[in-house]
Amino acid sequence: MLVSAKEMLQKAKEGKYAVGQFNINNLEWTKAILQTAQELNSPVILGVSEGAGKYMAGYKTIVGMVNGMIEGLGITVPVALHLDHGSYEGCLKCVEAGFSSIMFDGSHYPIEENVEKTRELVKICEEKGMSLEAEVGSIGGEEDGVVGAGECADPMECKQVADLGVTMLAAGIGNIHGKYPANWKGLSFETLEAISEQTKDMPLVLHGGTGIPADMIKKAISLGVAKINVNTECQLAFAEATRKYIEAGKDLEGKGFDPRKLLAPGVEAIKETVKEKMELFGSVNKA
Repeated sequence: MLVSAKEMLQKAKEGKYAVGQFNINNLEWTKAILQTAQELNSPVILGVSEGAGKYMAGYKTIVGMVNGMIEGLGITVPVALHLDHGSYEGCLKCVEAGFSSIMFDGSHYPIEENVEKTRELVKICEEKGMSLEAEVGSIGGEEDGVVGAGECADPMECKQVADLGVTMLAAGIGNIHGKYPANWKGLSFETLEAISEQTKDMPLVLHGGTGIPADMIKKAISLGVAKINVNTECQLAFAEATRKYIEAGKDLEGKGFDPRKLLAPGVEAIKETVKEKMELFGSVNKA
């Protein structure tokens, strides 16, 4: 059964570890992540971007698939199904479809409008027992066509949004989506400390977890980050394993063209990546 991310993130914040949000793109992805979480006895958050929601034939399809898998695979660890970087309309659709968590990304609105819309969603999520993530200060890189440079959020604006009663807060601290450029300056821990100071017990979220060095991840967790989003890294691992399989001509041997065989190495690569991240984040055996 799907759960809200609230309890798992509060426990993570208190226990100084982080829960990974791994974005899902299809059935293989979802199954690989759920199986790894179960194997490592770790709580997990399945992230769905609006683009992936469209690709997988709508949010209801995804809810049906995830619920079916939890039952079919005998998954007992806490699983939250979360909309990633949702628009206001997208959030309402996911509430209706049966998601257990949503992110409203109002970071591109003026702060007053971000606050207004977030406040309305807080009410809806409280009624439904769902968790809500808000964002202040844009995360750099490309996210569904929006390119930002990785700016730092204003700690007072973070407090303003945190005080509305959201479950978790994503704040820009120089992090970006996708691969990090060679001239990246690193995370701004000053900003993170100032935000932590203002938002107290609020679990903070680090977007763009791919390519941030392990020591920076650990430091961010020590400063209040309780949720870390990973997407690109799983995609790269999957693509590389699939490419090797085809380049080795395995798809031409026997029934190697069967999609179950063709995608198996990629699925293993996703599991490996998720396992590495769960170990780094410290969520193993925290279910």
